[in-house]
Amino acid sequence: MHGVLQYILLTTLSVELIVGNLGNAFIVLVNIMDWVKKKKISFIDQIFTALAISRICLLLSLIESFFISELYPPLIITRGIVRQISMFWTVTNHFSIWLATCLSIFYFLKIAIFSSSIFLHLKWRVKSTVSATLLTSLLFLFLNILVINTHVGTLVDGIEAKAFSSAILSNSTQFSRNVLLTNTIFTLIPFTVTLTMFLLLIFSLWRHLKSMQHSIKGSRDVSSTAHVKALQMVVTFLLLYAIFCLSLLLEFCSFEFHQKNAIAIFFCATGIAFPSGHSYVMILGNSKLRRTFLSMVWWLRYRLSEVEPSGS
Repeated sequence: MHGVLQYILLTTLSVELIVGNLGNAFIVLVNIMDWVKKKKISFIDQIFTALAISRICLLLSLIESFFISELYPPLIITRGIVRQISMFWTVTNHFSIWLATCLSIFYFLKIAIFSSSIFLHLKWRVKSTVSATLLTSLLFLFLNILVINTHVGTLVDGIEAKAFSSAILSNSTQFSRNVLLTNTIFTLIPFTVTLTMFLLLIFSLWRHLKSMQHSIKGSRDVSSTAHVKALQMVVTFLLLYAIFCLSLLLEFCSFEFHQKNAIAIFFCATGIAFPSGHSYVMILGNSKLRRTFLSMVWWLRYRLSEVEPSGS
């Protein structure tokens, strides 16, 4: 029974990785083709493209770390391999999360309505504000890498000093716990920023609807529609983000309480729902990507309908 469960979880994990990479690759391909065609690319498309590329790299880093941990025993893992795996995951995860956070800030500044001079200053300089946020996040990335490097050194020094495989596995488990805890802590920072943008968008929508009470009942103005669409994007991102953070915490607990491998795979599959699923949220939430995606789906259905009669 345990073997069947593990097989199902591994299959789910593989499907998530494939589907996620296809969705992110679609975003990159559409935006690059549009860029080549029009000789220019909008700022929002730049964020979408960079975010999709970071998600592809993140999913590849997860595939790499999973197969190395499954196929190679900890005995032959060197300092360079451990550092490379840890850094690749940390950097790709950082940009995956912070670029999505920048997307939330962009929607907030473009759509929200406030009379504060600080808000208006940021709204008029939305591109500079988002760029500055991403640059500031590099400080957190630098600190995160420093902490991870310390854990890598401690792990490898401990392995080199011990000869028994049980001691090596103990060091590897401790290292995985430390890395998960560190990345979870740094992940909560952009989560807090995104949650703040979400709450401010709700407040902005409430104030706007209140000011529109004396207008024609039943009418829906452009600003309200934009607010709702932005809230849908941000709340979906927050839900997937919360699941991702929860999966990191549960995976940390699975190391703490020495849970079986199937449980660890389940938490990993749950976490991958964030970078895989959010790509399709972005596709459906963007008019250009949605139109292209639906056109591609209808084209595939048409091609398949032509093939089926000849094959029967």
